[in-house]
Amino acid sequence: MTEPTDRRLAELAESFALTMAQSGMQKATARVLAALLFSSDETMTAGELGEQLQLSSGSVSGAIKQLTPIGLIERVPAPGSRRDHFRVRSGAWATLMGGQNAMFHVMQHAARDGIDIAGADSVTGRRLDEMHDFYRYMATELPALIDRWHRQYHGGAS
Repeated sequence: MTEPTDRRLAELAESFALTMAQSGMQKATARVLAALLFSSDETMTAGELGEQLQLSSGSVSGAIKQLTPIGLIERVPAPGSRRDHFRVRSGAWATLMGGQNAMFHVMQHAARDGIDIAGADSVTGRRLDEMHDFYRYMATELPALIDRWHRQYHGGAS
């Protein structure tokens, strides 16, 4: 890529990272994700991430440890290199959203247990009933939505 393009992508990455941090993601984690997402390179090492972002190796390592288990990034082999290389995982966004279903069920059960204790006609019960219905709806609809996205994205449907 050209230097102006790389600079614009770096600026966009920082803006994206700021938005992610304002949404609750740790700042270093957001910056590492953004750097990998907007990089013109297929993969980056932890050292390259630290150098580009001017982060300590501990900050980069912590970010990698947060992003890997949730399926957003992955460690990949790099022939001829002894260093670990990382990239944004293919299908990361659908995996991330699909993983929310477990949380939807936890929220549903918490609401149901609260309703059972407080009673459906109490102020608490009415609030929890809305919560329960919302998460039941999301747990039902999100998998189908992700499946439709997979079919469209991978099947070429428009």
